[in-house]
Amino acid sequence: MNIHRRSLLAAGAAGALLPLAGREALAQARWQLATPYPDGNFHTRNLRQFVEAAQQASGGALQIQMHTNAALLKMPEIRRGIQTGQVQMGEILISAYGNEDPFFEVDGIPQLVTSYEQARKLADLSRPYIEARLKRTGITLLYMVPWPPSGFYTNFPVDSIEALRGNKMRTFSAATNRFATLVGATPTLVQAAEVPQAFATGVVNSMVTSAATGVDVQAWDFAKFFTPIGFTWTKNAVMVQTRALEALPEAARKAVLDGAKAAETRGWEMSAAEQVAREKILADRGMTVNQPSAALREGMAKVSETMVQEWLAKAGEDGKKLIDAYRAA
Repeated sequence: MNIHRRSLLAAGAAGALLPLAGREALAQARWQLATPYPDGNFHTRNLRQFVEAAQQASGGALQIQMHTNAALLKMPEIRRGIQTGQVQMGEILISAYGNEDPFFEVDGIPQLVTSYEQARKLADLSRPYIEARLKRTGITLLYMVPWPPSGFYTNFPVDSIEALRGNKMRTFSAATNRFATLVGATPTLVQAAEVPQAFATGVVNSMVTSAATGVDVQAWDFAKFFTPIGFTWTKNAVMVQTRALEALPEAARKAVLDGAKAAETRGWEMSAAEQVAREKILADRGMTVNQPSAALREGMAKVSETMVQEWLAKAGEDGKKLIDAYRAA
């Protein structure tokens, strides 16, 4: 009888522990994170540091699995994937979603900004508008980091804007599509991971993108010239499903938000360093890095003003407030 009673007590104690163990297992949130960029890209390196720091600071309450190089979702699919819960976090080029809302593409207007200082001002002023628009779709913006300034990749010198006429230009957003059309080129939307194949098959024969992406896709294999015009300082946005973020314990949620602030600061510094380092790699690999001529700058300025006015027509009163505030700053 005593043996039987002790067995029952032991079984009862074990049973009492099982729900606790189950609760502890359930308490760990397991997130999926999709990014379209390769492991060596500075955005991906920065994102990985953010993930590792957030996981550690969460005290084991959060685990995040990264899927890089569009292995899980391609960039056009990532925002929708966050909304539907297919992934909890994602990184996108925010201007690539300009067809959904003009505020997503304001940093894609060529030469609206011409330095990192101006890029930071525009980022700070546009952030509340972008946050509000994402919030309405159940998404929380964590941080934004700019690409180094973009330039033209061609097999001929680009001494003026007219040199781009008749080209088949690789584009990556509504704004770059519009730019190509305005200069008389044929725009073709190509994701970063597919650029080498697009050049090899003749789908495109020129592109505008950063030196960072140029190194990622080994542009020296298909282009001879890089002209760093300072086309744009487009930004990547890292975002999370609001419901998933709010479901975290308070300490884990704080770890994510604090980590995002650190990642944004670190990312801007990495971007500036990347501009110098990656342009050097392009040159070391045999590409001619041509500084833009006065004629090219003049042509770019005219196209830029046209695109600013077109953007204002789409963005309405909020757009006017943003541009006025930016120019006043």
